[in-house]
Amino acid sequence: MNFPIAIKAVVIDLDGTLLDTAPDLAYAAELMMAELGLSCPSQGTIVTYIGNGVSRLVKRVLTGDMDAEPDAALFEKAIASYNKHYSAHVSLHSRPFPGVVEGLQALKAMGLHVACITNKAEAFTHPLLKDTGLFDYFELILSGDTLPKRKPDPLPLLHACEVFKIKPTDLLLIGDSLNDTQAARAAGSAVFCVPYGYNRGRPVTELDLDAVVPSLAEAAKMVVKAV
Repeated sequence: MNFPIAIKAVVIDLDGTLLDTAPDLAYAAELMMAELGLSCPSQGTIVTYIGNGVSRLVKRVLTGDMDAEPDAALFEKAIASYNKHYSAHVSLHSRPFPGVVEGLQALKAMGLHVACITNKAEAFTHPLLKDTGLFDYFELILSGDTLPKRKPDPLPLLHACEVFKIKPTDLLLIGDSLNDTQAARAAGSAVFCVPYGYNRGRPVTELDLDAVVPSLAEAAKMVVKAV
């Protein structure tokens, strides 16, 4: 791929790309496990569990496994506890990563459409973006429960293309994980990944992507608005 690439819209992941949400996600897990009377994994371990939505995060914390299913009754108690605690502390320590605000400003200044696409539930997404001052940068915000399918399915990206009246080849996804690269490739869109996010503890260099970008500010230098 030759840079800069010409695009008309950018869609950006939330957890691990825009915002460092790991401290609050982990804190809610710690409170959940304490309420259940269970020992909790370390925050470092919990960070490797982030990236497939709250339900999978809770299951991983309960089982200590990326794919295992906990006892159904225990899970129901756990997810209710987690949602309660995370709602109460959704933006306690979550902050934009370095270069995020500058990158968003630069992308908007180019006249690009800018959207946020996340697997996080809307009940958490909107308060989090508002509390951290990022909400108004986005023309479109798609959460994990906005549409029938979420990343890695391409539906959210294709929906954004419909909203912005563009082709998937005019869209760039900036994310931090396998979910993002799979969604972009399935949609037929370009994808950049940041190296600092939550790719289940694996380096993003292993993924099928077009560029690893150190920050959103640097990513903005690698695109131009298509005519």
